Amino acid sequence: MNIAMLIAGGSGQRMKQDIPKQFINVNDRPVIVYTLEAFQKHPNIDAIAVVCLEGWEEILRAYARQFNITKLKWVFQGGENGQASLKNGIMGLHNDKSTNGNDMILIHDAIRPMISQEIISDNISCCMQHGSAITVIPCAEAMLMTSDKESSKEAVPREQLARTQTPQAFYLEKLVWAHNEAEKKGITNSIATCTLMIELGEKIYFSTGSEKNLKLTTTDDIEIFKALLQSKKDTWIK
Repeated sequence: MNIAMLIAGGSGQRMKQDIPKQFINVNDRPVIVYTLEAFQKHPNIDAIAVVCLEGWEEILRAYARQFNITKLKWVFQGGENGQASLKNGIMGLHNDKSTNGNDMILIHDAIRPMISQEIISDNISCCMQHGSAITVIPCAEAMLMTSDKESSKEAVPREQLARTQTPQAFYLEKLVWAHNEAEKKGITNSIATCTLMIELGEKIYFSTGSEKNLKLTTTDDIEIFKALLQSKKDTWIK
């Protein structure tokens, strides 16, 4: 079984809005609904789990009913940080009798609503081949090291860098192992599954991302998202 696990546990403080960014309405539908619909549409996604900000679970379920997200099967409560939210979702799936260790879990930011069918397909294919799949894009900009966030004396070769996105796919048994190992080693605040695996000494493999696979972190990102939606609509009209 291929399961999409959307991480929607953040409160969105950087967006400086009263509503969490994953529930902000854009063109009369919440951001998270766009993301859910992408995985709902993909033929190789069998079920969807969401790790949800506490207090928003029933709102999420109501949106799923309203927008016919029939693949939504699990809603887990978010944790105190990203790693804790991931662990809640992974252990929730692990403890469910309908899952097994060979299920593929595609972990995805709920606030990346422009995820394409091609990115999902390549993520699944890469994980099937290598046992892991981290969606990445090349680094096109000049990259500088800084210790004070104001100045730099060192450049980092951009061809040696990859910018990570989501989905990030692993098999469930591997993810359970990783979170158990992290607990043993006192790793409590790794920022993503890919960084957690690297901290545990694991090699990870890349699948293909896109600049359009935007993470909505600031109000500027919302404006870019709106523009991308309009561009997509215009292309469809033609």
